[in-house]
Amino acid sequence: MGAKADYVRKKFAPLLDKTLKNALAYAISREFPRMGGERICQLCAEMILEVVQTHLRPREHLHQGQLLWMGVDVEDPPARGKTMAQTRLVPVVLDLHTEEDTRAILEGQSLAQRRLHKAIRWCRQAYEQGALLSNSDLSALLSQESWNIASALARYERQTETLIPRRATLHDVGTALTHKWIICLKRYRDGKTAEVIARETYHSLEAVDRYLGQYDRVRHCRLQGFSPEKTAYTLNCSVALVREYLALDDELEGNND
Repeated sequence: MGAKADYVRKKFAPLLDKTLKNALAYAISREFPRMGGERICQLCAEMILEVVQTHLRPREHLHQGQLLWMGVDVEDPPARGKTMAQTRLVPVVLDLHTEEDTRAILEGQSLAQRRLHKAIRWCRQAYEQGALLSNSDLSALLSQESWNIASALARYERQTETLIPRRATLHDVGTALTHKWIICLKRYRDGKTAEVIARETYHSLEAVDRYLGQYDRVRHCRLQGFSPEKTAYTLNCSVALVREYLALDDELEGNND
């Protein structure tokens, strides 16, 4: 009986090793012989499989009118010299076309309005899944110039005083002013606390405090009669950033008036 069991194990046990993980580990050991021993190669294979599984969605998880897209992890902001290849990505499922979109067509809404509503919906859906879309993402999805989308979203945010969660506002990518304007408006016009503002604008408390603090410092320098260049030198920041806050101050003063 024992001899038969050993024969069966010898014959069929190798089938257990015919796995994608082992194939990856072998390929790693062959192509990168200095990577390490078998255990290290197995760990590398496991990490690769985890990334692959994260980026895949079974067909049954997608419904009619949906698509899979890659967004940037909310918790992985940009940094100097950091490329997209070095950034954590999160696969998100977006509603490409819904019943609401069809009704909008039947009701005669303009193409610009329908594109704006889709962009807003996708940004919010991505954020709910832990990711952020950029204006470039929206441009590719909508087949529209990114500057056009950015302008439409900024206009919507100003009209509604509501932030749309996207990279331009939450990761401070580009020259978007709207999120700073809304944050300062909620604080100095509406008198809301930093905690409430953070919750309403999808920002961290640290980010809100940073924007408000920078605005206060720029405003103080203006009251002292400093030029934008001298303010930038004093605060150790760019002249462009100073001019952004000066523009905000002009608008807030106008609102106060």
